[in-house]
Amino acid sequence: MEGERPLIVCLTPVKDEAWILPRFLRCAASWADHVIVADQGSIDGSRAIVQNCAKAKLINNPLDRYDEGARQRLLVDAARSMPSTGKLTMIALDADEALSANWRNSPEWNKLLRAAPGTVLAFQWVNLLPGCLRGWLSDEPIPFGFVDDGTLHQGESIHSQRLPTPEGAPWMVFEDIKVLHYQYTDWARMKSKQRWYQCWERINNPEKRAVTIFRQYHHMDAAKHRAVEIDPAWLEECEGDGSTMPEADSASHYRWDDDVLALLSARGVGPFRKLNIWDVDWANGSILGSSTSSMGLEDPRSWFDKLIHKWLQRTQPNAHRMDVRIVQKLIQLIGW
Repeated sequence: MEGERPLIVCLTPVKDEAWILPRFLRCAASWADHVIVADQGSIDGSRAIVQNCAKAKLINNPLDRYDEGARQRLLVDAARSMPSTGKLTMIALDADEALSANWRNSPEWNKLLRAAPGTVLAFQWVNLLPGCLRGWLSDEPIPFGFVDDGTLHQGESIHSQRLPTPEGAPWMVFEDIKVLHYQYTDWARMKSKQRWYQCWERINNPEKRAVTIFRQYHHMDAAKHRAVEIDPAWLEECEGDGSTMPEADSASHYRWDDDVLALLSARGVGPFRKLNIWDVDWANGSILGSSTSSMGLEDPRSWFDKLIHKWLQRTQPNAHRMDVRIVQKLIQLIGW
């Protein structure tokens, strides 16, 4: 019934997220009745961290490929199998995300508790920059939650809506409570992940233009220019222990570097020439801590390719300006 207190379940996919997982679980456990974590072969201790959280339930994601839709369905099915006599409210967060700390005292939380089945719960995404003092906010509310009505969730392989968003469903848009995103607090880690995303696109969407891939996976380079000061109330401690979500320490390399190096070794550098991934010296794989052979993985770009990448980077903050779009169209006409 509409007035009853729902079972609140947080749904989270994980692969090697030990860098932030303890803090994530502590924060999520402060508002969720259960935190379901679908782990996909973590080797960094993530599974043990989840098993040490009383409210967390660890399930296995057996896929050997990247598929957001499949892992979302796995999580949704697990939530629907939880014992419950009433409403089920699902909130889907990644391990590098958290509800803003003001959820506890916000009148909006009671609105969430009263939301009727079939309601989409949408929040503004706050992308935090290193230091967590500034960040940029999403232009549109993003559906992070759903009050379950049994709607089948399909999802896409990449950049998928995380939960059902049925056509015609009512949306509850939150103005006060935010979703904090910590991906950009470790800029080097984030850039490693974006290089892998670009390679995934080249392999799985070969028709996608190189310029389009560049613009999509460098959006943060433009967005950071419109950063604003972050409300300290969003960043207050979880569970009152005086600790905020951390700014991560950059590592020498990340798992996505290993994956990209393996792709380059298996497929050669040719298919990836027009991607902006060559800020890494892949030919020196040993510096990435990898034993994968890196012979022949030198930067394949011509001087003209490098010039285009420099132009794309320089114009990223003004990508929608008419003169930039005209030049970009000409570049696409010659194969980019």
